[in-house]
Amino acid sequence: MSKREPSGREPRRDITGILLLDKPGGMSSNAALQAAKRAFNAVKAGHTGSLDVLATGLLPICFGEATKISAFLLDADKSYLADIRLGIETNTGDAEGQITRELPIAGIDGARIDDALEAFRGEIQQVPPMHSALKRDGKRLYKLAHQGIEIERDPRTVTIKRLERKHLAGEHLTIEVDCTKGTYIRTLAEDIGKALGCGAHISALRRLRSGPFALADATTLADIQALRERAVADAEFDALLIPPDTALVDLPDVHLSDEGAFSVTRGQAVRVTDAPRAGYVRLYRSGRGFIGIGTVLDDGRIAPRRMMR
Repeated sequence: MSKREPSGREPRRDITGILLLDKPGGMSSNAALQAAKRAFNAVKAGHTGSLDVLATGLLPICFGEATKISAFLLDADKSYLADIRLGIETNTGDAEGQITRELPIAGIDGARIDDALEAFRGEIQQVPPMHSALKRDGKRLYKLAHQGIEIERDPRTVTIKRLERKHLAGEHLTIEVDCTKGTYIRTLAEDIGKALGCGAHISALRRLRSGPFALADATTLADIQALRERAVADAEFDALLIPPDTALVDLPDVHLSDEGAFSVTRGQAVRVTDAPRAGYVRLYRSGRGFIGIGTVLDDGRIAPRRMMR
């Protein structure tokens, strides 16, 4: 059902699916979200983990009922390709900030960098940057930073699952990182610079993966706009969207009878033969497909968690 719009405007569309967007640099994640929402003329949309304005790359956007599974993508591991500028520190940890210190990089070669990177593999502690969207007493840290206010931040535990040196050319070091949610690549770059004794900041950042999704499968806002200008049919345009359950491929699937599906859609837990013993599951109903996410209770029954309409 389309939401009623003021006279003269096309009604917004109640669509469901996930758009794999290649966010351009110089645009906030929210601006990219709003641009995609306008392009699809969608009623409801939300992104699944913001990228800095400087950053480019994979930004999954959930439309309609797919927003119900966005938390699972927020919690998913991410992969990045980062260019680190050695020898210069900035007040934001990236190229958009003001230079605060310059240090020589003489003697820093691949072997020395590889030794330094070893300390950042596995479980590490990170202090979130002031220029971040985290809140303290209801205020975003970056807003406090813009006022010249710096407050103490507690370190967080994150896991760097893979960290590779891809290229070193003069003062530019390129790394590839697989990490858990909440990892700040800017902070990682700064900490690597400190370990090398030369300081550093992020000069470019590109997200390569988010959960099961890869940048190679993403589309750009320019491509989306080109489709709109061709005035293609909605069905062709919506072919850019993928089903919500593709974000949940790591969860076991459970297929319910019509009776079982009827019960869970009304908030009741059901018992299923050969169900997993714990955790979240994808729920399917014969003839309808994916109907939502369930969780396995202590007594083995499956209770609804996030159900599709």
